[in-house]
Amino acid sequence: MNEQVYQHYRPEEAEFIDLVYDGLHRVDNHYVPVLLHFLTPREQMIAQQIVEEYGDFKIAFYGGIHATERRRGLIYPDYYQPTDVDYGLTLLQLHYPVKFADISHGKILGTLMSQGVDRNRIGDIISDGEQWQVVVEHEISTYLIHSIDKISNVGVRLEEMPAESMLISQEEWETESIVVSSMRLDTLISNVYNFSRQRAKDLIQQGNIKVNFTLTERPDIEVSEQDIISVRKFGRFWIESINGRTKKDNVHLTVNVLKR
Repeated sequence: MNEQVYQHYRPEEAEFIDLVYDGLHRVDNHYVPVLLHFLTPREQMIAQQIVEEYGDFKIAFYGGIHATERRRGLIYPDYYQPTDVDYGLTLLQLHYPVKFADISHGKILGTLMSQGVDRNRIGDIISDGEQWQVVVEHEISTYLIHSIDKISNVGVRLEEMPAESMLISQEEWETESIVVSSMRLDTLISNVYNFSRQRAKDLIQQGNIKVNFTLTERPDIEVSEQDIISVRKFGRFWIESINGRTKKDNVHLTVNVLKR
C-alpha cells in the first residue's frame, strides 16, 4: 500500500481507504469480485481513484435502475462482467394510509436505524411525491419487513418489490457556478443559501448541518468535491467540481442545489 495516498484525503477517511485496499487485496488473492456497502458520492470518488491507481482491477457502482445518490461498489477482475444481481439490493415499498399520514425521508431513515441497521446498509430513500420506497442490502430486507410496522406512530407495512418498479424521485436539482473565498463549511453554506457567514456558523454549532450524512459542529472544516452538505430546513447541496481559482485566489465551484 502506498502510504502517501492518505495525505490526499482527510484523516477521518483513512478507515474507508483501508476498507477499499482490503477489498482490492481480496480480489487480488482470490480473483473474485468483492462487494462494498452503500457509499456516499465522495466515497465513490475516493474508491474510484484508489482502484484506478492500484491497476489491474475495476470498480463499478449501482444503487437501483434509476440515478441514485448512494450506491454499492463492486471491485472485480478484468474478466468479470457485473450484473445488477451482483450488487445485492432489495427495493422495499412502504404501504401506509397516504391520505391521513405524513411520512418524511428523515422519519423513515430514523426508523430504519433504530432497528440497529448501520447507515451504510441503506441506499436511497425515494418518493414520487406520494409513495415511498427504500433500497437496502438484501441481507437485511427480511429482518426489516418483519421488524417495522410503524414509522412515527403511522402504521406501515414493508413489501419487497421488483427492481423495475423503482420510483423516479421527484427531487429537482439546480446546477450553479459560485465563487467562494475558501472551502470552509460555513463559507460554502452562506454562499449557497445567501445568508451571513455568522448565521451559517450558528446553524453548524447548533447541530443543524451534516456533511456526507454525518453531523458536524465545526464551521472551519474544509469541504471538497463530491461532498454532500445537508442543512436542516433549507435542504442540501453537493459539490460537483472545483474549477480552479480566480486572480484574487478565490475558488470557482460547480454545485448542485436541491430545489425546494
